[in-house]
Amino acid sequence: MSDDILRNHTFAELEIGAKASLSRTVGRDDIELFATVSGDRNPAHLDSVFAANDRFGHVVAHGMWTAALVSAVLGTRLPGPGTIYLGQDLKFRQPVLPGDTITAEVTVVGKQRDKRIITLDTVCRNQRGEAVLLGSATVIAPESVIEWPAMPLPQVYLRRHDRYEALITQAKSLPPLRTAVVHPCSAEAVQAVAEGKSEGLLDPILIGPDAKIRAAFEAAGLSSSGYEIQDAPHSHAAAAQAVTLASGQQVAALMKGSLHTDELLEAVVAPTSGLRTDRRLSHAYLMDIPAYAKPLLITDAAININPTLEQKRDICQNAIDLMRALGREEPLVAVLAAVETINPKMPATLDAAALTLMAQRGQITGAKVDGPLAFDNAINLDAAKTKALVSPVAGQADILLVPDIEAGNILAKQLTYFAGADAAGIVLGARVPIILTSRTDAVRVRLASIALANLALFRAGAGATA
Repeated sequence: MSDDILRNHTFAELEIGAKASLSRTVGRDDIELFATVSGDRNPAHLDSVFAANDRFGHVVAHGMWTAALVSAVLGTRLPGPGTIYLGQDLKFRQPVLPGDTITAEVTVVGKQRDKRIITLDTVCRNQRGEAVLLGSATVIAPESVIEWPAMPLPQVYLRRHDRYEALITQAKSLPPLRTAVVHPCSAEAVQAVAEGKSEGLLDPILIGPDAKIRAAFEAAGLSSSGYEIQDAPHSHAAAAQAVTLASGQQVAALMKGSLHTDELLEAVVAPTSGLRTDRRLSHAYLMDIPAYAKPLLITDAAININPTLEQKRDICQNAIDLMRALGREEPLVAVLAAVETINPKMPATLDAAALTLMAQRGQITGAKVDGPLAFDNAINLDAAKTKALVSPVAGQADILLVPDIEAGNILAKQLTYFAGADAAGIVLGARVPIILTSRTDAVRVRLASIALANLALFRAGAGATA
């Protein structure tokens, strides 16, 4: 009988001593999914720090996860479809650890013919043959034969967001980042500032209309007491004032409040700002994508509309420097295009090939750069192998360099809304990092954006404060 077809055993067919079993290996996903479905958030099952000091010294699977395997055997194998579960007693004998393979087995030990009641011994054993659960079950066995297609189970993916934790922890070990927050005149803006300050990441100066800033604190249900506020009549003046503080080394970073990004950046790139470098300004999203094994940086999705080859070189180098500041010694940069072959009719492929050669000749440093690579070949090893690509980057990129702002913006938003990703944002290429947050960002994303700036500045050798 195929595994795709479930066939039961009727009461008349069942004999004393009949057995059935199934095996399953318990992993982290199984434990967390069971906790999600059941609502059982006991830290003994989910929190390794708590579990280290608990009875067993490590995380263990829920006991009822193991018991559920017994139910699976009864409902699908013996007696199978049509079975009515009446009762179960359980004795838990051993903890079940992540990685254990558990075999649940049921054995018929009794029959009551008047009501088609079957009694079964139930046992679950680990891969060493040790009993982890003992008990007995009582069921009503089916009267007639049932053969039924097994329903396909949905593919379930856990959306974990833990890529930023190490980043934020590292930044907390540094002094708070002295930051000019430009025009924080909304509840969301001051909330982001308050979160950064309370976590020890931010030492803010708030610049903007004093009354509006204090009103924003009230709207957010927060107190403005203890915050340094520098009055500025409007957003343009606030941006100019913040740039003056940064160029005078009175602050080490800028942070966007509730003004438009363009307005802040215009003040930064003004000829007299003192913040311009020989690099092009560029934006980078550090993405926390549950389906990808490591943080992924996408650049540029917010500033440079249709960058030239020279500008792409700067965008690439800015991103490399950031990833190196985050501890990736030699980042892998995939220069994206629609295809992985050079096509003179597709300028993005020509730029990608040129950037690859520039990296080989030392015009881009500190990373392995390869392109053109299509998106699938850049982030998936199987896809790269299918195309027989010989590349040090394909399938494992740390940085995706997109051809233009439209491609980058669409890609970042697709990952956010379709793949459940988070996106922490920062502007690079000026003398100070510029922190960008969005009203829709979760707390961890706002904290990660601040942490990015702090680590980038510190690892560049400028220190954590001006």
